[in-house]
Amino acid sequence: MNTEVHADDQNPLLRITDLEVTFTTSTGTVPAVRGANLTIYPGQTVAIVGESGSGKSTTAAAVIGLLPGTGKVTGGTIEFDGRDITNLSDDEWVALRGSGIGLVPQDPMTNLNPVLRIGRQVQEALEANKAHVIEAAAQRPGKSNAIQGDKIDMPARVNELLEEAGLPEAGRRAKQYPHEFSGGMRQRSLIAMGMAARPKLLIADEPTSALDVTVQRRILDHLAQLTQDLGTAVLFITHDLGLAAERAEQLVVMHRGRIVESGPALEILQRPQHPYTKRLVSAAPSLASARIESAHARGIEVTEEELTGSGAGATSTEEIIRVENLTKIFDIRGQKGEAAKLKAVDDVSFTLRKGTTLAVVGESGSGKSTVANMILNLLDPTSGKVYFKGRDCSTLNDRELFELRRHLQVVFQNPYGSLDPMYSIFRVIEEPLRVHGIGTKKERVARVSELLDLVALPRSVMRRYPNELSGGQRQRVAVARALALNPEVVVLDEAVSALDVLVQNQILYLLNDLQAQLGLSYLFITHDLAVVRQIADDVVVMEHGKLVEQGTSDELFANPVQDYTRELIEAVPGRSIQLNL
Repeated sequence: MNTEVHADDQNPLLRITDLEVTFTTSTGTVPAVRGANLTIYPGQTVAIVGESGSGKSTTAAAVIGLLPGTGKVTGGTIEFDGRDITNLSDDEWVALRGSGIGLVPQDPMTNLNPVLRIGRQVQEALEANKAHVIEAAAQRPGKSNAIQGDKIDMPARVNELLEEAGLPEAGRRAKQYPHEFSGGMRQRSLIAMGMAARPKLLIADEPTSALDVTVQRRILDHLAQLTQDLGTAVLFITHDLGLAAERAEQLVVMHRGRIVESGPALEILQRPQHPYTKRLVSAAPSLASARIESAHARGIEVTEEELTGSGAGATSTEEIIRVENLTKIFDIRGQKGEAAKLKAVDDVSFTLRKGTTLAVVGESGSGKSTVANMILNLLDPTSGKVYFKGRDCSTLNDRELFELRRHLQVVFQNPYGSLDPMYSIFRVIEEPLRVHGIGTKKERVARVSELLDLVALPRSVMRRYPNELSGGQRQRVAVARALALNPEVVVLDEAVSALDVLVQNQILYLLNDLQAQLGLSYLFITHDLAVVRQIADDVVVMEHGKLVEQGTSDELFANPVQDYTRELIEAVPGRSIQLNL
């Protein structure tokens, strides 16, 4: 299927016909894209949606001639602007990239050179496409003061591009290095580079997946306005169906290398035909949030299936963790090297009820992870108290703190970073048992097997290593390790934010089942209110180190008091989409 909806007299900008892409491995060839058909018209935005391994990024890489490793187009054709670009030479690809097809890649930290200033990297994009930059400027006279005739004032043009991408104080920012930028600023730099030569088609490959929802919204709003002003077509790659539907006119759903469904975005969301598309719609947390709000607006009671967690309203009043007036001040260096203070957490108080889920929500830098680290005794508070089951944790000696950690465990955001790559999965899960001197070797083997059963992983996994598992499997291992000591509280620090929506949904259901089965209490640290809507009983909102709002999940979403909370809720992608119940 393809996405042809524009007038018959308009020529397609990009036409993919029966595309086949394969990778060669030591065991043979692996098909990554199978018989894909896709059409994009000038100025149109089309989104390819699918989980990791679906072939969406491989399709985009084939379009721009950047297939990794042994990847090769083995069938079909790719036409761009009326020209067959399926088998271009390296020199022809270099001439086309940037000027004809631009790219905004996923991870700015790995796509920006850490030893070059931002301005220099944007300038490289200009220099590589100088002739086209001048030609594009001639078609839009008066739009750039830095381009006069066939001359480009490079520093001035770099500043114009950075400002155009939404970076204030561009002259100063151009002299900085990537590590001095926030994630959102780095992504804006990549947008400036991708749009530098005024391409006719921009490929945006998961451009905001690692960013807070509010930053994501601002960047995508800006990108949409910029591409609309310039008449640029966009091929948007994402795993979030709600985000795709909000940003694209047409959706293309890929699964295992094939396009299984395509058509107008709203039509696919409201009437998905393929079973895989239906799974994506039901798994997307942003769309679940929309379903819940729509149900409430109509006076319909939301089912337990809609609310993944116990957020249907657990009624426990027994407190297990109480935080009182928690403050953390860090000693830092100021701009000129002088000593300075940073108040990361400022007088925060809240309570986690036994057997419930409390979500601590905020953007990067809000202080939410610092609060979690103080609760876990990984950081000492500057002032304030943390109580566990009524006992002040600051009064505990080393032996008592060691014992406390049996009852208070953590699952981190990046399982690949938190699992030792040199340890087998058995050793990863067994380690806390061994450290705490629990059981004989035989008993520990039995306990590891039991834990793998608990998180729905086959027992054969215990002989494997972290690099042999998928992201979702690694996170299940991290959950199993956290449960090894039978804790009462699990702190989940952005534990699902790095996962595809389908895998994310599976982990959320797993956490819900474990909570019901084992009576666990969760402290859920996240920036994603769509996930919070599904799993949390109570919510605490943090901004700039302060607690600005708290309440039950239903109260917070129905009647947010603070402007900041409203901004977070409104930034949930797909929230405004009307879905059929």
